Amino acid sequence: MKWLVAVDDRGIEIDSEQIASVEEVEPGVYSVLLDGASYEIRLLETSQGLRAEACGRRFLVDVRDPRDASRSSSGAVGSGRQNIAAPMPGRVVRVLVQVGDAVEAGQGLVVVEAMKMQNEMKASRAGRVVEVCVRDGDTVTAGDTLVVIE
Repeated sequence: MKWLVAVDDRGIEIDSEQIASVEEVEPGVYSVLLDGASYEIRLLETSQGLRAEACGRRFLVDVRDPRDASRSSSGAVGSGRQNIAAPMPGRVVRVLVQVGDAVEAGQGLVVVEAMKMQNEMKASRAGRVVEVCVRDGDTVTAGDTLVVIE
């Protein structure tokens, strides 16, 4: 079973329902208050990816935040297909890649204009472009997939 889990400074939401409050107590360590009980969650980077440790159990974590797609670096977590999403509503000014192109971490993929500012969406890791979902002039909303790399 998979859930859509969102964590931000307001807490944790699962499938858009607020379920817990979260406080970072030190880098990589979070205190979670859920139904009156407090839990400590530690995030660990391993060779298999990011893992969370809570209540003596470890879980593989896949972090996805469309706002980070343009700011990520070669240290991005995960492998396989990765959707590069629009961080805000805007208009596609220029598509810089096409299907089949090999890309490096930090390479520009799409330029989106929002509020008269141009933002270059960059590859968060090296890979190959398997899908380009937009064309020059398209209007996008926050979270829309622009490019898929693998």
